[in-house]
Amino acid sequence: MTARAGQPAAWSYWVVLPACILLWAVIAATLQTPLLPSPGEVIVALRSEATNGQLWFHLAATLARVTVAFVLAMAIGTAIGLAMGRSTRTNALFDPLLVVLLNLPALVTIILMYVWFGLVEVAAVLAVVVNKVPNVAVTVREGARSLDPKLESMATVYRFTRWQRFREVWLPQLFPYLMAATRGGLALIWKIVLVVELLGRSSGVGFKLHLAFQVFDVATILAYSLAFIAIVQLIELALLQPLERRATRWRQPETAHA
Repeated sequence: MTARAGQPAAWSYWVVLPACILLWAVIAATLQTPLLPSPGEVIVALRSEATNGQLWFHLAATLARVTVAFVLAMAIGTAIGLAMGRSTRTNALFDPLLVVLLNLPALVTIILMYVWFGLVEVAAVLAVVVNKVPNVAVTVREGARSLDPKLESMATVYRFTRWQRFREVWLPQLFPYLMAATRGGLALIWKIVLVVELLGRSSGVGFKLHLAFQVFDVATILAYSLAFIAIVQLIELALLQPLERRATRWRQPETAHA
């Protein structure tokens, strides 16, 4: 089977990743510096953190924040994007605010949330949501603008309820845009959550990276980074790519007849 456009072939993971690890090992052996531990040293640190339970505790804390922030950002951003895409007046009202939020640095938002609400969990999640909602809204707005008017007319003729219209007409057409927002959202939320944890939380991967940085424990920094990357790749392979294939499946008959 050939890989889909934009998706890496399965074999590439078994070629590129070992090559990177081999290059890392060679450079570490050549430099012989504690600032670049070997892959073996990082695995030892990873095993130690996993054995004492710290790795699972902090990964779970980060994943919980990511999940809550992602669900809220997708729900709010999708609602705003749909409203802006379907209504010129709503778009004119929200567009200036959207531009401001899109250009507001994430670090500024995080600091403001902590100053206004204190170093609490609500402030941490809210900072992530505020940073992500504009991106979701912009993506979904473009999808809402591209909805086929002929399908809208069909739904009107058959007297679809609002829920039927959303599920049978809008959702299949919006699915690729929602998937784009999902992928971009997760990529952005991971990064922001780590900064949020580094600045003001006492748990999570970002917090552990901050502690390791203070004592220049590069092995622990890389161990948590690799564990985090593994989780992200697992979500990509097990969830996002199958959903993306499903999102584009409805276009295949049309392509086949072209």
